Amino acid sequence: MEPIGEPTGHPAVFDGPPAFDDLRRAVDGALFAPGQPGYTELSTPWNLAVRTSPAAVLEAATAQDVVEAVRFASANGLPVAVQATGHGIASDLDGALLIHTRNLAECTIDPRGWARTGAGVTWKTVLSACAGTGLAGLCGSAPGVSVAGYTSGGGIGPMARTFGAASDQVRAFDVVTGDGRLRHVTAETEPDLFWGLRGGKSSLGIITATEFNLLPLPTIYAGALFFGEDSAARATFAWSSWCHTLPPEASTSLALMQLPPTPGVPEALAGTFTAAVRYVYTGSPDDGARWLAPMRAAGVPLMDAVQTMPYSMIGMVHSDPEDALPASEASCLLADFGPEAAQTLLRAVGPGTNSPQLLVEIRQFGGALSEEPAVPSALCHRDAGFGLYSVGVAAPPELPAIAVHAAGLHASMGEWHFGANLPNFSASSGAAGFAASYTPEVLARLTRLAAHYDPDALFRLGQVPAR
Repeated sequence: MEPIGEPTGHPAVFDGPPAFDDLRRAVDGALFAPGQPGYTELSTPWNLAVRTSPAAVLEAATAQDVVEAVRFASANGLPVAVQATGHGIASDLDGALLIHTRNLAECTIDPRGWARTGAGVTWKTVLSACAGTGLAGLCGSAPGVSVAGYTSGGGIGPMARTFGAASDQVRAFDVVTGDGRLRHVTAETEPDLFWGLRGGKSSLGIITATEFNLLPLPTIYAGALFFGEDSAARATFAWSSWCHTLPPEASTSLALMQLPPTPGVPEALAGTFTAAVRYVYTGSPDDGARWLAPMRAAGVPLMDAVQTMPYSMIGMVHSDPEDALPASEASCLLADFGPEAAQTLLRAVGPGTNSPQLLVEIRQFGGALSEEPAVPSALCHRDAGFGLYSVGVAAPPELPAIAVHAAGLHASMGEWHFGANLPNFSASSGAAGFAASYTPEVLARLTRLAAHYDPDALFRLGQVPAR
């Protein structure tokens, strides 16, 4: 990577608008303009189908770099966006100053049961750091995403029914607000901002560090059952009834998949239609096996990968892809999912439908997630019963057809729609999707907070409506 700006104190010429020289001189990190190799790498999101065109990219080296960047953007009328792994970027970022936080890599595990991570740290790093300690952080199904981005969107992962949302475990944030201040925010110091940062995504500021509780959970009984095309429908119907019987110690999802024969895909699953039952049980393995028994009896699995495993291996439950891909994603919340909904889903994307979707997943919610935490947050729609998510992967010219198919799928499930979405699943929907993630009352409160903490509306891209 070739930075166009070098650390403060080193003479360099910024090959971009002259005004950016002031920012280059003020920061320790490197600044990149369009056309530079570093610019392309840092501005490319996880979804390769999304094209971004920021005015410049700052690879922040310190939290103070973020402060300087926000102050510079305010002085020059530039919108600001933030990226660590790029999973939440869905705007073209035209003319924005993009702050990349991957070098904010602090990761401290306190044996007393909490952690502090910089904005560039992924859950994969936390899982590795906690291995052997008996402690666990409430990560998502894809450990390759950043702690800060995931948690600021609420963070509803594969143990949400047991422990609630990741944002419920936050102790403090370090955040740079739109007024250019670096704040250490807790429920006691700034309760309104603490409320909004847990669920409000990046609408109120750029998180530079997160402190959160860890759970005493050295092992889990978890994994996935994979059913082939001949028993996928039977497994889907069985899951739609079985999931309603589960205790809060169990979290599950159902994925209808058509995985390509590519490296990393098990031979038994490659190039064929499968139904995967994902399952995490936090109690004893014997009890976990007893609760799972009805699904094991629903057919003859192609693979049975449910077993006792270290918590650090939780990413194997979903085995989400880590490499960047061109994708078309869609999601919504469902009020319920029973046999009639299962029948409708199978008609749209089941065996023999030639669905272009790589994966269609139904996640069960409820349990601890449906309970309001002791310290309230901006995360809404905790009473939704299920989530529907679809993703198709193809060359960019083919993605619009996949999106049209997904729209038809979601419309066919309209009878069970909850009428809303979740922040971490709304990136592809822009400001409208962001608004659908909140009740009118919560959105109004977030908008008021944004007006206070971001007076110049720097963080307006795809977030709280411009004021």
